[in-house]
Amino acid sequence: MPSLKDYLNHLTSLLEMIEREEASAIEKAASLWVQATKDKQNIFAFGASHAGILTQELFYRAGGLATINPVEAPSLNLAVRPITHTSMMERLLGYGTLLAQKTPLKPGDVVLVHSVSGRNTVMIDFVLEAQKQDVQVIAITNVTYSKSVTSRHPSGKRLFELADVVIDNHGDIGDASMPFPELSQKVAPTSTVIGSAIVNAILVETVRQALALGLKVPILHSANLDDGDDYNQALFKAFKDHIFYL
Repeated sequence: MPSLKDYLNHLTSLLEMIEREEASAIEKAASLWVQATKDKQNIFAFGASHAGILTQELFYRAGGLATINPVEAPSLNLAVRPITHTSMMERLLGYGTLLAQKTPLKPGDVVLVHSVSGRNTVMIDFVLEAQKQDVQVIAITNVTYSKSVTSRHPSGKRLFELADVVIDNHGDIGDASMPFPELSQKVAPTSTVIGSAIVNAILVETVRQALALGLKVPILHSANLDDGDDYNQALFKAFKDHIFYL
């Protein structure tokens, strides 16, 4: 029977796998963020339901890049009631297209998207519309899981088949990871922990590459530090043309 140690060891093994197998993709993703920063383009992040937790991790975050913008989708966040509404909205044809169209995307921008299964219509629509606008797409997904299911989009495409850069989170099919003999369903997903590690690894690599090029990197301070508010307000003013969440 699994224990807390088994789960933590499993997470450790997944992180080691990310380091071995996804370092190149993470570096490519970082280079897109660096290029966007250098060229004065915009950066966005999008995920639906629990996948959107990575967007929460990325924007307006102490130690984070001030110019990462969330794609706002109220019908897909975890505050919706009944929560099952989000599952229906994820499958609604055309909604992702509208989300991309209302987001201030322009050619040369970059969007990071997160979908574990990579199968739902809203994500495929969003990515297709973004690419139509010449926006580069970085995807965090579970390739094995995605290959085990069919797309819910009329194109038949899944996220890993569309994105310009694909980062595999290497989780279990279905995301939950700990099997108990008494239960038919595994316990404890891994995508949020591993996904958070991935996006922050992209961030660290972005800063490393940007500083090597002599670029100014707008990193937010904690609002709970004595000088945090003043520091952040100065950043918001300096980079106001690339910040859409204020």
